[in-house]
Amino acid sequence: MSTDVTAKSPAPAPPGGSGPAADGLLGVMLAGLRRNMRQYGMLIALGLIVVLFAIWTDGDLLLPRNVSNLVLQNSYILILAIGMMLVIIAGHIDLSVGSLTAFTGAFAAVLTVQHGVSWPVALVLCLVMGAAAGAVQGYLIAYLGIPSFIVTLAGMLLFRGLTEILLKGQTLGPFPDGLQKLGNGFLPEVGPNTNYHNLTLLLGLVLIAAVVWQEFRDRRRQQEFSLEVLPTRLFLLKLTALVAAILVITMLLASYKGTPIVLIVLGVLVVGYGYVMRNAVFGRHIYAIGGNLPAAKLSGVKDKKVTFYVFLNMGVLAALAGLVVAARLNAASPKAGVNFELEAIASSFIGGASMSGGVGTVLGAIIGGLVLGVLNNGMNLLSVGTDWQQVIKGLALLVAVGFDVWNKRKSGS
Repeated sequence: MSTDVTAKSPAPAPPGGSGPAADGLLGVMLAGLRRNMRQYGMLIALGLIVVLFAIWTDGDLLLPRNVSNLVLQNSYILILAIGMMLVIIAGHIDLSVGSLTAFTGAFAAVLTVQHGVSWPVALVLCLVMGAAAGAVQGYLIAYLGIPSFIVTLAGMLLFRGLTEILLKGQTLGPFPDGLQKLGNGFLPEVGPNTNYHNLTLLLGLVLIAAVVWQEFRDRRRQQEFSLEVLPTRLFLLKLTALVAAILVITMLLASYKGTPIVLIVLGVLVVGYGYVMRNAVFGRHIYAIGGNLPAAKLSGVKDKKVTFYVFLNMGVLAALAGLVVAARLNAASPKAGVNFELEAIASSFIGGASMSGGVGTVLGAIIGGLVLGVLNNGMNLLSVGTDWQQVIKGLALLVAVGFDVWNKRKSGS
């Protein structure tokens, strides 16, 4: 669609920076933001939710103790969301992860509490068990062609029943101290007394340096391949916001007990899986089979092998999440993991995953999980009933999926 514009001499920009030049720059920045709305939309929404709840709770949301608890309370959902994002990108779904987390906790309790197995050995055995469970489901889906919904629904019932059998309907604990630290521990204090956790401050500075380096590196590589990049001012605004967010979180954690151990585990997972999905061949193949399976097959992608490993990976992460939640509760319970699969799926869709597959990022899954986590935490601080909490989270999921549909229609037009 074109419009006729009469050529005119540019009017001089008045003092203060307004006028055609400033309007043009603002237009470029807004256009860049619109083109990247899928990527930044939920990040902006997360920031707004944090600000609103911080105001409504008179600042209680951002108290150092509450921020630390927010990380500990949502760590296992974020771990599940990473694996679930890969499953959804590949065009599948996994309903069994909540029951598998409960079964893992029960398995760990039986090993350590009843049979006296050392916790490092029990941890490895639980991860192997999770890999085996994911491999069985992946084989049924990839090589026998049974829909993932049916296989994982059966897995959900199977693992929940096995959890009841192992625990005989009772709670079993406590866990050894070493395993408890996975869900409740913090990094040790080192260095002189500064009224802050020195190791957390150091990690925060390292993370800021890594983020700045990565952002400039990615931008330079995009420019080398003549790809579209954000306008300079919008890029600097994004970078400033990232650095400010990391700095604020670092100071809040450092002023309490420091960095939770599970946050280090989560950080390693985000960096590792983010690299795989951005740069590794395996990650590109996951996007390919989820985006267009027939085209991926014609291109030589081994779709069955990729699908198999996606579900095997989901089993390992579900086992890890099960260990974290059991360690945090210091006991294995038959009711553990209830609705965890729904939380992980909601986190993925809120974080930008597409119902049709082929779209999504690991960071998006983390952002979606944090949106739900902040909503839960903020509503608890405001004493909102669980009934209304479910309503609000359901509306948040509906809005996120509706935004995805609207964005795809807009792109198609």
